[in-house]
Order: sequence, then structure tokens, then C-alpha cells
Amino acid sequence: MTRRPLSIRAARAPAALLLALTAAWPVGAQAGLFDDEEARKAIVELRGRFERAQQESSERDARQRELAEQVETLKRSLLDLNAQIESLRADLAKLRGQDEQQVQSGKDLAREIAELQRKLKDQFAAIDERMRRLEPQRVSLDGRDAVVEAPEKKAYDEAIGILRKGEFANAAAALTSFQKRFPSSPYQGHVQYWLGNALYGKGEVKEAMTIFRTLVTSTPDHPRASEALLALANCQIELKDPKSARRTLEELVRNYPQSEAAQAAAERIRQLK
Repeated sequence: MTRRPLSIRAARAPAALLLALTAAWPVGAQAGLFDDEEARKAIVELRGRFERAQQESSERDARQRELAEQVETLKRSLLDLNAQIESLRADLAKLRGQDEQQVQSGKDLAREIAELQRKLKDQFAAIDERMRRLEPQRVSLDGRDAVVEAPEKKAYDEAIGILRKGEFANAAAALTSFQKRFPSSPYQGHVQYWLGNALYGKGEVKEAMTIFRTLVTSTPDHPRASEALLALANCQIELKDPKSARRTLEELVRNYPQSEAAQAAAERIRQLK
């Protein structure tokens, strides 16, 4: 069943973490097992980060090579155009000394020169635009400035555009892909927040709760943390768990008392039975 996101500033949520403890095992053996498992997880995570970093580096190198080839091609075109202009100017100079029958030809050549100069200007502008698109860009994320690469800004904007259309399944896929492609992006916290909304819109309420809680736990100072808690409480209310929802709302009011989400949370607490 497809639902609307919990408001573009109020619906999101991470789910509660399940912790299973094996009481039957001896403490020493269990600790050793956990140590080995944590080491393996750390190695896998480091290997994944290294491979993603290599992939991103390869993509940047490919873009730079492609741009260099384009610039070189444009340079050759500019040289050809300059040569044509000089040739036409020489022809025009000769025509100026001839009779009136050739005056019209001179005017035609003058128009050709003007047209070539216009094309030359347009090609220079195209080079500048391509260079600008590949340069890092400064963006503002909920009042915080950050510098991002052009490809990650494009990928983020496209994913948010899909979400705004209400295409929650496609939006969730795009946001998940962004997380894997740009693991160190300044957008990551916002991507988590909107991914929670997309999952909720798909009807995957428990999965949305997990995303919202993860955002609050991993980055409690994130600008969207208070809204993520409010979204988590909304999910708990929908799952008919008012006790958990009340605890989440009280956590929100306690930890983010000055936020707009805290004001909404205080009202929700009064409404809960």
C-alpha cells in the first residue's frame, strides 16, 4: 500500500534495534567470537570503502580525460575558424578595391565573418559551461554550507525530484544508490532522512523506522535529527504502539527543545492516551 511521506519536514523514523544475547555460552568464548566477528566486519567495511574510493577516483579520471579531449577538439575547431576568418578578411580587402559589382560579395563576406565570430563566441561559452559543471560546487544544507562534486549534486537533486513526484519506490532506489556511490558525501544525513520518507511512502513502515533511528543515533546534531524523531513517533503511532511513541516524543522534547518538531511533539504527547 502506498502512503504519502510524513510531511516533507515531519515524517521519518529509524526502527528499534534488536539485540540478541546468547546466555548459554561462556562469557570468554562469546567475547572471542564477537571480537573475530567485529574484526571481519571492520575488514569488509574498509575493503568496501577502498573499492568505492577507487571507483569514484576512476570516474573522476574518466571525466577529466573526456573533458580534456573535448577541449582539445574545440581548440582545433577554434584554430580552423580563425584561419577561415583571416582568409575571408583577406578576400574582403581585395574586393574593396574592385568595382561596384563586387560590393555585394563583400557584404556577403562580411556577414560570413560576423557569423563565424558568433560561432566562435558560442564555442568559448560552451567550454566555460562544461568546465563549470565539473568543478566542485558550494551548497547550503539546512543552513550549513558544504562543498560537493558536480556528479553527487546531480544525483541528489535527481533523487529528490523523483521523491517529490510521489514515486516512492523509484526514489528509495535512487537514494539507496546514492548512499553506495557517495558514502562520504555531505548529503548522506539528508539522504537517510528522505530515504525514510520514501520507505514510509512505500508502506515499509518498520524499515523507515530503522532509517530514522539510525540517523538520530549516528548524527544526533544533524539538522534533520529532530524531525527524524518526530517521524519515528508517527510510525510507532501507526503501528499502534503509543507507549513507544510517547517515549520517542519525550526524547525529542528533551533533546531538541528549541526545534519546531519539539512543539509538534508536545502537542502529540497531550493527545496520546
